Amino acid sequence: MTDAAPESDRVAGSPHPRHADRVVGHDAAIAEFLTAAGAQRLHHAWMLTGPRGIGKATLGWAMARWLLAEGPTDRLHIPPDHPVTRRINALSEPRLHLVRRGVDDKGRLKPGIGVDDIRAFRSFFQLSAADGGRRIAIIDAADEMNTAAANALLKTLEEPPQDALLLLIAHQPGRLLPTIRSRCRELRLSPLSPQDMGAVLQAHGIDEDATALAALSGGSVGEALRLAGQDGLQVYRQIVDLFATLPRFDRSKARALADAAAPRASAEGDAFDLRITLLDLFLSRLARAGLLGAPIPEAAPGEAELMARLCPDADAARVWAGAQAELSARARAGRAVNLDPAALLLDMLVQLAGLAPAHAKA
Repeated sequence: MTDAAPESDRVAGSPHPRHADRVVGHDAAIAEFLTAAGAQRLHHAWMLTGPRGIGKATLGWAMARWLLAEGPTDRLHIPPDHPVTRRINALSEPRLHLVRRGVDDKGRLKPGIGVDDIRAFRSFFQLSAADGGRRIAIIDAADEMNTAAANALLKTLEEPPQDALLLLIAHQPGRLLPTIRSRCRELRLSPLSPQDMGAVLQAHGIDEDATALAALSGGSVGEALRLAGQDGLQVYRQIVDLFATLPRFDRSKARALADAAAPRASAEGDAFDLRITLLDLFLSRLARAGLLGAPIPEAAPGEAELMARLCPDADAARVWAGAQAELSARARAGRAVNLDPAALLLDMLVQLAGLAPAHAKA
């Protein structure tokens, strides 16, 4: 039995957005879309923007499902047993076309969406729909198109086919051609609140502290799911626990954290990248504490008190921020040339520990 091909538009370890039976949060965007549809003023292209992982694709699939099933005017919901829902979940709906990064002949994800992907999408719109009605294409993510693909898409946006609707998911819309952005109606989504985050995580069967995951993920469900799937919350708390020993510095705890970054120690994902990412996040929150006060909510017990002690003022904040930028870049560069990840991480921790005596509150 072979593994399923990777999907560029799905967070590892979680269901694809098309399988979500409801959209959590984003009420303003939903209302704007339903109002336009009710007034028969649906633009031919909608661009859903906002940080990665906050539910843009989930909303886009819900919009497509609602349009194809001719859903109720007051809510964006189609039952899971509806024929359209079943066909979409199986990627067999003939009136819907998905554009995303494909895989190469070795089964690896391609670096971007190419012009051939957009040509296939344009051919889809040239075909007659089975019932002569609406046809929809989802591009996820539009900012992953290369230059040739973007230019090919622009031709369709300039002369949209009849009864065609495009849904573009964009994490970084600034990377798209201004002419593409100007031909789309934008729905700008914001990170989820801790309450909404908790509801989504619960729906995914995750019982971890939703408040802490929301704090670490910036309201991104995708990032929260990634952290939960790699025990990120536990790793972050190990980092906080280690820094709580400063200025004495517990080398045994540092060694344990660093040794876990070795490739053999990770069954899923990149253990080194996870720890560097969380260490960067801790240092960013630490620097913020010196400028704006300790972060609320806490992502680990005692975090606020620790940060107030290690970074009491703006001068300390600048030191921690500078160290984070320099040492993180050095560690990542070392990893890029295959240096030992455990040694790189331990060196970074030792360097950071040396800053505490001079800048921490006595």
